[in-house]
Amino acid sequence: MAKTQRIAAEKQAYTLSDRGTWLALRDQEKLELTVLVEGDPLLFNQYGVMAVNPAKHPHVHYQEAMTFINWLISPEGQKAIGAFRGPRGHQLFVPNAR
Repeated sequence: MAKTQRIAAEKQAYTLSDRGTWLALRDQEKLELTVLVEGDPLLFNQYGVMAVNPAKHPHVHYQEAMTFINWLISPEGQKAIGAFRGPRGHQLFVPNAR
């Protein structure tokens, strides 16, 4: 995504991007890019997590993966995700586990 943003800035073009990368590059590299559209449900960029099936891939660490997944979706994990900030203090992720 960073390379795509750099090219868009260089060519004065449009691109779709995630907010975290845009904020990081805006702060670090001072790219001349502007957000034109945000908040539209069609642009929702959902992140997810899932464990690999141990029946198909017996070498995976399934229990450890489930421990991590359960922490991510717990109130503590959701709080940590929401508290994560970029170098300039911008919130990069919005937790929404149900």
